[in-house]
Amino acid sequence: MIRILGRASSINVQKVMWCADELGVAVERVDVGGKFKGNDTPEYLAKNPMGLVPTLEDGDVVIWESNTIVRYLADKYGKAPWQPADAKGRGLASQWMDWYLTAMHPPMTTIFIQQIRVEPAKRDAKAIADATDKVAKLWTMVDGQLAKRPYIAGPDITIGDIPAGCSANRWYMLDVKRPKLANLEAWLGRLKQRPAFKKHVAAIPLS
Repeated sequence: MIRILGRASSINVQKVMWCADELGVAVERVDVGGKFKGNDTPEYLAKNPMGLVPTLEDGDVVIWESNTIVRYLADKYGKAPWQPADAKGRGLASQWMDWYLTAMHPPMTTIFIQQIRVEPAKRDAKAIADATDKVAKLWTMVDGQLAKRPYIAGPDITIGDIPAGCSANRWYMLDVKRPKLANLEAWLGRLKQRPAFKKHVAAIPLS
């Protein structure tokens, strides 16, 4: 059985667990990181030298970096629509996964850390405001794309929806001023109807 090392509250673990569930892949998740610790031990670092979560163990295959794990699962166990059958579809899905990492993840992480991990008296209001402005602009762009199609990379759901879907769920849980984005909200609503998304993403409190 595949093992995923990482705590359920990690957004990066949530990506992997949601993906595995949608693909029907049996996974044993082991609590590592955060309050569970264990991610700085020699044993863990031998598997994941970054000391972060998640780490995948699939037989003798060990992979870290959450988006790469999602791609691995889709390549080995997936099929359309999650893993598009053609190069164009796979390219578009991968494009949105990379967009999340380069554009959305940094400012979203700033907001999350400041609001959830930093005590109120020590929060950086300017950092939160600046990051919120960046994120709002990015989600507005996504809203425009979703006006053309029901899912982020086209007419069907794909692995491209996974990182952005986890991030959008977090965006609507944070205490920020958000623009009204009907297409984005409708897309997130469709994701929330999926049992795997509910279980591994929407039902997990921020911590």
